[in-house]
Amino acid sequence: MTKLEYIWIDGTEPTPQLRSKTKVVEEFDGNVTNCPIWGFDGSSTNQAPGDKSDCVLKPIRVYENPLDEEHSSYLVMCEVWNVDDTPHLTNHRFELEELCVKYSEQQPWFGIEQEYTLFKDGRPLGWPIEGTPPPQGDYYCGRNIGEDISRQHMDACITTGIKISGINSEVMLGQWEYQIGADNPLRISDDVWVARWLMEKVCALYGIVVSLDPKPIEGDWNGAGAHTNFSTKAMRDDGGDAVIYDAIKKLEKTHNEHILVYGYGNGKRLTGLHETCPIDKFRWGVSDRGASIRIPHQVDKDRKGYLEDRRPSANCDPYRVCHKILETICGE
Repeated sequence: MTKLEYIWIDGTEPTPQLRSKTKVVEEFDGNVTNCPIWGFDGSSTNQAPGDKSDCVLKPIRVYENPLDEEHSSYLVMCEVWNVDDTPHLTNHRFELEELCVKYSEQQPWFGIEQEYTLFKDGRPLGWPIEGTPPPQGDYYCGRNIGEDISRQHMDACITTGIKISGINSEVMLGQWEYQIGADNPLRISDDVWVARWLMEKVCALYGIVVSLDPKPIEGDWNGAGAHTNFSTKAMRDDGGDAVIYDAIKKLEKTHNEHILVYGYGNGKRLTGLHETCPIDKFRWGVSDRGASIRIPHQVDKDRKGYLEDRRPSANCDPYRVCHKILETICGE
């Protein structure tokens, strides 16, 4: 017998959440095309009214379940569809796939740096019961807390085939980051969502809660983002810096449109402090972590590579972020 854990994104506003349920099947070969289509109660996930509650889960990617060593078990990432075989309003992956097909010749690559904050008993992990810990400074890639969770999550991602490329402790005590990518936008977005699901499960083993709030603690503390790295083949080829600068001009013209889909509550994070640019401003710079768009030093030196969009928040939907960047940069 094989367990298939169907995972999907619900219709909770303003920040969608992950849902999952388990199907047990007698035979399964690990091929997504052999995962049965399955229904669910959309009235309980903010995706349908009670009198027309059925929604449909269409499997789109399969991962071996790294948290279940005793049984044959897989994680099945799904799209949500309506019963009339049209994509559900909340199905932003379908919209991204259409753009991926349209701009496939440009070979777009994405990488997403997912920051998160660990909480225990209502406080960031490691914080005192009263007051605050010492100021930021030593925690980034240094003396932080939660490394056991971060590393177990990294190992789980490696085992299941998620394209994780690294981890590091972040600037605030109890805050960490993992990086997914680079690869095509559908693969990376799927991997980010499944990595988020795995992080919730790993944290639960420790009695910890993971938060993707863009400003989990008010005051003189860093927020949490999902910095998004992007390139096309032309950017990666010799002379790609000219293509990168043209892309930045497009991003500047559409700044407000991007902010609308870059995550809820982002205004509390994008203040111009703590390595951010104000939400109502647009600025780019080489090695500038206070810019909207950062060009890494090595990219500037090589005159080719990629750009980093520092505006998306930790709770953003990667399907929508990738869609907007593709639409802006690869479009006419």
